[in-house]
Amino acid sequence: MSIIVMADIRKVDFSLLVAFDALFDELSVSRAAERLALTQPTVSGMLNRLRDLFGDPLFVRTQRGMLPTPRAEALAVPVKSLLEDAKELLAPVIFDPATADMTFSITVNDYIQYALVIPLIEALRKEAPKFRVAILPLIIAGLTTKLMRGEVDLAITIPQFADPELPSTLLYRDRYVGIVRKQHPLKGQRPSLQEFCRHDHLLVSPTGGSFAGPADEALSRLGVTRNVAFSLPSFHVLLDVVRTVDFVALVPEHMLRGRKRDFRTFEPPIAMPSIDVIACWHTRASRHPAQRWLRELLATVASRMASAREG
Repeated sequence: MSIIVMADIRKVDFSLLVAFDALFDELSVSRAAERLALTQPTVSGMLNRLRDLFGDPLFVRTQRGMLPTPRAEALAVPVKSLLEDAKELLAPVIFDPATADMTFSITVNDYIQYALVIPLIEALRKEAPKFRVAILPLIIAGLTTKLMRGEVDLAITIPQFADPELPSTLLYRDRYVGIVRKQHPLKGQRPSLQEFCRHDHLLVSPTGGSFAGPADEALSRLGVTRNVAFSLPSFHVLLDVVRTVDFVALVPEHMLRGRKRDFRTFEPPIAMPSIDVIACWHTRASRHPAQRWLRELLATVASRMASAREG
């Protein structure tokens, strides 16, 4: 039979939790002190009190610097969530997007920037003119940590690049279409598999340097291959190349908004998976009124965009 010892919450100094959060983020007493506008001896003393409070060293010095213990790792998210709840408790109850002066950061790839972020910016300028939003390049590695620490507020991505434990919502579903330049020898609304694989291809590699994507997985199941001549860093570069050089490419249909006249499009001769575009965030931001409003606006913009394509 286990015995749970409950600490007396009246003995907990809330400022110690603020210090813990800074120490966990910075992994340095001096940097945490600078962030908190306190002296280094003061923060060292707070760290000692934290160790007594939790009965654990929390942070240990190694050759690579200060590292959190497993106990500190386990405390990080609950403490940050508690601090966020406290901020919300002390903040004004009413959130008015028309007058709110706030800054947010969103990580997203170049395809979704073009398909979704442009109409989002248009909507924000109308409904929240004082909002400032930093659109960051796609983050894959370390995304959950950056969301937890507040370095990024929202990620617009696909499920394959997001931690399934993060809260998320489906924004819209896209599909792949084939494109070639108008003078390309590939013909037909749905070319044969043999004709499709005969020509050189381009693809975009989100993680960089890969010459295989969803189409290659589908082709592999059929026992055939294609020649991917170039792996490119962005869809914008890919479209510019395909418009002028004889290559075949499969791109999300929303990427062609306003650009279809520049290409000949066709249905892929293979079964391609849909592209599920999601928004994900950290649980600590789930109840934040401004972030909740931003997510709702994003969902509305995505719904309008999908409806316009279907119409």
